[in-house]
Amino acid sequence: VQLVESGGGLVQAGGSLRLSCAASGTVSSFGSMGWYRQPPGKQRELVAQIAPSTRNYADSVKGRFTISRDYAKNTVSLQMNSLEPADTAVYYCYAKYGLDNRDYWGQGTQVTVST
Repeated sequence: VQLVESGGGLVQAGGSLRLSCAASGTVSSFGSMGWYRQPPGKQRELVAQIAPSTRNYADSVKGRFTISRDYAKNTVSLQMNSLEPADTAVYYCYAKYGLDNRDYWGQGTQVTVST
């Protein structure tokens, strides 16, 4: 299973970015997918996750970020609006896959929000 992210970059506070992640593999073998982020000097934290009947967000991004998924294409996206400097981090796509629900990760994409 390979996850390839795109869409990171530099944006001013208040701006928007859209992250996308394309996953290889058998569609029916994927479980939840989503995004984590790791701010500089901090631990990795969950941003948002999506499964067929659930969608969860970190409190810090509720109302600003929206996660979506194309189940037929094995893609997951994160629309990020009203970005803040505190959103600066490396963002990682993840997916649970297979009978053992193993975690797979993308390589990460940098998001930098300037003041």
